[in-house]
Amino acid sequence: MAASKPVEPQSGGGLPRWQLALLLGAPVALGLGAAYLWQRSRPRLQLDVDRYPAAHGFTGGPLDRAQGAKNKGNKYFKAGKYEQAIQCYTEAISLCPKEQKSDLSTFYQNRAAAYEQQAKWTEVVQDCSQAVEMNPRYVKALFRRAKALEKLDKKKECLEDVTAVCILEAFQNQQSMLLADKVLKQLGKEKAKEKYKNREPLMPSPQFIKSYFSSFTDDIISQPLQKGEKKDEDKDKEGEAAEVTESSGYLKAKQYMEEENYDKIISECTKEIESKGRHTAEALLLRATFYLLIGNATAAQPDLDKVINMQDANVKLRANALIKRGSMYMQQQQPQLSTQDFNMAAEIDPRNADVYHHRGQLKILLDQVEEAVADFDECILLRPDSALAQAQKCFALYRQAYTGNNPSQVQTAMDGFEDVIRRFPKCAEGYALYAQALTDQQQFGKADEMYDKCIELEPDNATTYVHKGLLQLQWKQDLDMGLDLISKAIEIDNKCDFAYETMGTIEVQRGNLDKAIDMFNKAINLAKSEMEMAHLYSLCDAAYAQTEVARKYGLKPPTL
Repeated sequence: MAASKPVEPQSGGGLPRWQLALLLGAPVALGLGAAYLWQRSRPRLQLDVDRYPAAHGFTGGPLDRAQGAKNKGNKYFKAGKYEQAIQCYTEAISLCPKEQKSDLSTFYQNRAAAYEQQAKWTEVVQDCSQAVEMNPRYVKALFRRAKALEKLDKKKECLEDVTAVCILEAFQNQQSMLLADKVLKQLGKEKAKEKYKNREPLMPSPQFIKSYFSSFTDDIISQPLQKGEKKDEDKDKEGEAAEVTESSGYLKAKQYMEEENYDKIISECTKEIESKGRHTAEALLLRATFYLLIGNATAAQPDLDKVINMQDANVKLRANALIKRGSMYMQQQQPQLSTQDFNMAAEIDPRNADVYHHRGQLKILLDQVEEAVADFDECILLRPDSALAQAQKCFALYRQAYTGNNPSQVQTAMDGFEDVIRRFPKCAEGYALYAQALTDQQQFGKADEMYDKCIELEPDNATTYVHKGLLQLQWKQDLDMGLDLISKAIEIDNKCDFAYETMGTIEVQRGNLDKAIDMFNKAINLAKSEMEMAHLYSLCDAAYAQTEVARKYGLKPPTL
């Protein structure tokens, strides 16, 4: 699909997008297992028993006695005697003058730590709340309360606390960031599961549908309808074809495809299937394809299963059904089932270039670059004119060289892109992928030229405008131009979820949280899979948590 979203391998490094939405330019080490080196450290204060006679049991002032009780509690805590520690901290709280808020908040936080060791989560929350009330920016208390709230399955409240911690610690504490990421993913999955189940099916834009079908070359159902389609028994007789008639639901559906009247295709396919017409297999596959396009995988799978199990059906139909079911499994994060379907497609139709092209894309997502390149090579061998496979092979080689920090191989991949756009000057995807690689290499001017070529070839492709807008932000820090281009994308295609998601992320960085939430909600309503919807809910929840943190504590992350 031309000018598609950036490829993101499952096992690749980098921050989750919710963190990118919260964080702009902060010095965070990227990559899996990255070490977060910034630590807060200060010398511990040693108790001087001569200066603090309360440590000897001397009954000085109330605060001295409270400190003595706390110190005794600390000894019990270190010895693992948590009940005795709690008693000492309780004594410290009762002795401490109420105006000594800093000390009192410490005593409550210490007692919460002891309750935490006993897994008394409600008591932990209560004591941390007391500590935070007296010291609203008390990181230890906020983080301890966040962990307890997670144990109590109060994810929304947990997220607010851990968001405050992330901001206070400038996103430098791995533990708090991991907790935030975990809770956001859990919330996203829960909300998406409910929302996706009850969502209204939504047909994508015509441009999106045409781009989708253009990624197949051996797909019978996407081939243009001439004056009719040949009868099964006449396929070897040149020139003979069945006329399009009112009774052929499938042929009418094909006509609607050519007219871009996509909303009527599913119903016409259903007529063909219910009448058990001679194009039943094709109708099942076409209906399943449009179910997938509107995000109804539940309805698509039975149709795909039937086509795959039709031993007497055209092998191209069965292979195409396996490709589409395999892609569906990948969207559902079931890579093993996905791989099985692609492998089966290669077994039953080994000369089908689409199998290797789409399996190569799967391998990129799984970060299996060498296998991806082998699949693209097989596709190119079968179809030397496959510009998409040529471009995606270059991108796979580039990603491998870039992540492996191999400058010579990076240059080889870049030279490969130059060769692709020279040989296939009408392939928008070649320019789009080359532009992404050029952006990585900070060759912003040339990347901008590549996006302009994409727009010239596909002026209705909204995602290209989004990429070009993001480039202006990274290259020139030109916020106005970037937002104008993304707004143009929405004007071209008001169903472009990528545009709304990107706009929302930028608005978070600008501090316009209410507008960001509105953009994320629009993207949620357009999500094409439950997994994508869960990701968008994570972004939306991260923005909402910030609004609450700003309201309660006056805390905001850096903004544009």
